[in-house]
Amino acid sequence: MLLRGINHVGMISNDLDRLQEFYKKIFDAEVVRDGAEFPNGEGPRLSIIKIGEWSELNVFQIDGNSEADRQTPMFGRGRLDHLALQADTIETFEEIRRRLMEAGAADDFVTDFGSMLSLFFRDPDGLECEVCVENPDAQPGVSNPPGTRAQRYS
Repeated sequence: MLLRGINHVGMISNDLDRLQEFYKKIFDAEVVRDGAEFPNGEGPRLSIIKIGEWSELNVFQIDGNSEADRQTPMFGRGRLDHLALQADTIETFEEIRRRLMEAGAADDFVTDFGSMLSLFFRDPDGLECEVCVENPDAQPGVSNPPGTRAQRYS
């Protein structure tokens, strides 16, 4: 492959302070930039939240823009439907899961897709997101449909 993964995802938030705190608290993310988009102090507020070795959320807060309020059912959300993050290990996945449940952002359900485990959550702006990790209990050649509960989290 010619790529290492996703560099960043551009998003809109109505409350950057709340969103920053959520990603810092749950994922140990780091805010590496926060302020006006343009060097002269003009433009919308832009926050760059580092969520991985080379992965960032570039989040804009734009006065009068209500796009962050629009949440519709899956596959009705527009061009970007949801965001999936990759946990480093099963141990970090479990810590993220604990933190998300503690914050009320996720329930206890973990999906077993076969080679991957998946946990869905909603961030403070209501964006549906997912945390994935390689399934240590995977059976070669077995894949499961959405809604298959992971036995390790029954």
